[in-house]
Amino acid sequence: MGTHADIHGFEWALPADIRRYRVNVTHPAPKGAAPTLNDKLYGLVRAAVAPLRRAPWWVKVTLLYLAARLVSFAILSGAAWHAEASPWGGRQPGYLTFIDRWDAGWYERIFDGGYPSSIPRNADGAAAPNQWAFYPLFPALVRCLHLATGLSWDVAAPLSAGLAGLAAALMIYKLFRGFATPDTALWGVAFFATFPISPILQVGYAESLSTFLLAAALFALMRRKYWSAVPVVVLLCLTRPIGVPFAAVVGVHLMMRWWQRRTKPFLVREAVAGMSLLAVSTIMAFAWVVVAAVVTGDSSAYTDTELAWRGGPLVLFIPWITMGVYLVGPFWGPVVPVLLVVFAGLFLNSHSVRRLGPELRVWCAMYLLYLLAVLQPQSSTFRMLLPLFPLALAAAFISKSRAYRWSVIVMFTLLQIVWVVWLWQYVAITTGMAWPP
Repeated sequence: MGTHADIHGFEWALPADIRRYRVNVTHPAPKGAAPTLNDKLYGLVRAAVAPLRRAPWWVKVTLLYLAARLVSFAILSGAAWHAEASPWGGRQPGYLTFIDRWDAGWYERIFDGGYPSSIPRNADGAAAPNQWAFYPLFPALVRCLHLATGLSWDVAAPLSAGLAGLAAALMIYKLFRGFATPDTALWGVAFFATFPISPILQVGYAESLSTFLLAAALFALMRRKYWSAVPVVVLLCLTRPIGVPFAAVVGVHLMMRWWQRRTKPFLVREAVAGMSLLAVSTIMAFAWVVVAAVVTGDSSAYTDTELAWRGGPLVLFIPWITMGVYLVGPFWGPVVPVLLVVFAGLFLNSHSVRRLGPELRVWCAMYLLYLLAVLQPQSSTFRMLLPLFPLALAAAFISKSRAYRWSVIVMFTLLQIVWVVWLWQYVAITTGMAWPP
């Protein structure tokens, strides 16, 4: 703290019309000359931010995160003011009513009554949408807050999500500091906190909690604290279905350590701990599938429930081609997924991404491969990109220019408006369905 880079970094950047008068402070006017209005304004601004220059990193991250959430609150409130009637409420709902929709409604059902003992099925035997598609840790956390404070779901859920999002921002900063200066790490957190789908961090979804646990698990893995990572991974795999790519990252990490063992010792006790983490990660990746099968007595309970939203069987990779054909026609349709893969490969091999280190690069690659294999492209795909948060630091590495970095913040904020207005509001399309966030 207190270095030249810290003082002139992200958090203390001043508007150009004020900053250009620094010369008047550094080189005062001749003795006896009265200070100008600009001198006084700059002095006031500098005095106001002076205490923050010496603030601990966690204070800076907290203030940054809260400022970002305040902007998202304004965007969500504005969208609510213009919202029409929906299955969740009438026109112009209040903020808390407006954000308690889509997946938040399913988590609320779990909060109120848990999971069904059998899978509801339609007349043709296909599973109907039900709670088993949603993992239990987030609604359990909200239930604990409710029991401790008496707060209802519509208050406790966004409060829990927002606090988990703050924990995620703090953990991400600690993770980024392993690769960047305090200034650049803070910019990386800023990109994460203002990302176009970042309003999800303050609504009743599990994304904020899973992001915190994922960042903590990656931090422990990279520090080679394998036993510490075990309970974090258990919780992570009870929050969102991302255990498969994380187990793959653990496996690649251990293979790299084995390959480098002659130059970088890989002790037996470390190997045992690492293999234990790999085993737990692999088991937990499929634990919720087993739990659903045991509770319902239906071996395909979870997979059938997931397919209820697809309207068809799970075929690896093919949905991306099908969506490509739907969007751009039969000729270019199969080409689009290939181009996406090529672009992702080039980006992950770029200089800015290589600076993230092997584990974070492998995580991004494995998670993208996982999405390519199992995801049916849809409007929720944007939200599912949040686990790629390490790329926020890569974006900060691209340039140290304040103009570039502030432009990214402004662009992300504008895209938040697009995302909220386009997807968070309920707008029925011709099929009678709607685009979920």
